[in-house]
Amino acid sequence: MPFLILSILIQAAFVIHVLKTGRNTTWIWVLVMLPMAGVIAYLVLEILPEVNQSRSAKNARRTVRETLNPNRDIHQAAQELSRSNNVENSMRMADECVKRGLYHEAKTLYEKCLQGVHQDDPELMLGLARCQFALNLFELTKETLDQLIEKNPDFKNQDAHLLYARTLAALKQVKEAYHEYETLYQYYSGPEAIFYFALFLKDQSQVEKANVLFNEILDKSKTLGKHYKATHKQLLKQAKLEVS
Repeated sequence: MPFLILSILIQAAFVIHVLKTGRNTTWIWVLVMLPMAGVIAYLVLEILPEVNQSRSAKNARRTVRETLNPNRDIHQAAQELSRSNNVENSMRMADECVKRGLYHEAKTLYEKCLQGVHQDDPELMLGLARCQFALNLFELTKETLDQLIEKNPDFKNQDAHLLYARTLAALKQVKEAYHEYETLYQYYSGPEAIFYFALFLKDQSQVEKANVLFNEILDKSKTLGKHYKATHKQLLKQAKLEVS
């Protein structure tokens, strides 16, 4: 019973805050109809950002939005695409499909975009290659990336380079893949290149060398703070499991 009274008092306090600060009155409905979720959402989306405009606050807002309405972005992308079937909207829809693992759908959208003045667009070609790789279409992935390099010789992208190395490894082009991974190792800004290089070495039965790289990732994470660990949480967890 005391908890119920406390909950009602908190709701009332937040409703008063909405009215006093002139915020969107939709919040009143949210606070009344969704007592716990509404209070948390209002606190994170409206109050905390005023106190703290840091990156963490912005991330928290995005997380709450995605929790309350996980399909919001893809619905918006679909609406924009239905209003105007242009390359920009198609690319946004494709990106949202990729986030949800809808690689067939994203692949179709990227292919549709790669026409006319956009037929050699490097970002579109990279998006297509990512979908092809995710669908295990490794020959097509390599073909797309080769064309990307040929048509856009000045396009420099470390993620495209990593995808190319992973594609060569998947195609069992060992010598070529090793060369690409060695190059990536020298300049790639995150731990992903080292991680996939280590997996590649392990697949080639070079377990000791692979372990050195896995441990390098783990050791580095200890010195780079909480944000680095949070950003690469899954990769660090997998690297720890891979160490023999």
